[in-house]
This record gives sequence, C-alpha cells and structure tokens, in this order.
Amino acid sequence: RSRRQVSESPSKQTDWSKEMAPAKPVKAGKKKQAKFVVDCYAPVEDSVLDVSGFEKFLKDSIKIDGKCGNLGDSVTVTSEKTKIVLVADLPFSKRYLKYLTKKYLKKHQLRDYLRVVATNKASYEMRYYSYNQEDNEE
Repeated sequence: RSRRQVSESPSKQTDWSKEMAPAKPVKAGKKKQAKFVVDCYAPVEDSVLDVSGFEKFLKDSIKIDGKCGNLGDSVTVTSEKTKIVLVADLPFSKRYLKYLTKKYLKKHQLRDYLRVVATNKASYEMRYYSYNQEDNEE
C-alpha cells in the first residue's frame, strides 16, 4: 500500500464537453429599442420653453457608458414642433429621461411652474402646476 500503487490506479475521468448541451447560436438580429416622447405643448405655446434648446441639452447630457455627449448609434434625439422624440437601444431608463427633463427645467428656473407627468407607458408631458385661485373676502 505504497503511494505509488494509489496514484497508478486508473481513475475515471469524464469528458464534460461531450455531456453538455451544444451551445445555441447567437442570432444577429436587431437590438430592442425603446421610443420615448416628451410633449412640451403648453410651455412652447406660451413661449416659455425652446424645443431646440431642450433637444440640444438632451444630446449633450445623456450619458452612454459613463460619458456625456457620446450617443453614437444607440440613442437618437429629434424634435417635432412641440415634442421631443428619443429612440434608444435597451437598456435605457424612462426615469433617466424624466430626471434630465427636470434638470433642464431647474437650469432655466422653470421648475417652480412646470412639472413632468407620465401620460402613458412611453411618454411624458410638461404641465403647469394648477394653483387654486381663492379670494379671501371678509
């Protein structure tokens, strides 16, 4: 019972590559994209907000891989009269778009008058805060 006898005993080694399922081929299809819309109708009609300035702000502020202004082909920002349309490869957060919109409003001192409201799953709308007009007559 020397060590030599133990090490020489044939050990059963299994070839795991034969037992595993074959790797699935990766399909080279289109990446999933999300389309988000920010409707700026009310402030644009009142000449409070400039859509082209907001579009430029989004293009400069959106971070891709930790870098601002590095949109490439993954994100496109376009403006249509009173709307901003953002088409992005997933993953892209709708909440991040809301954050940037609020940041733009704060930068232009409009945050006290406008709010960003989700109208459906893929769009936001800028609305004025509604203050109740109450007369204090005594």
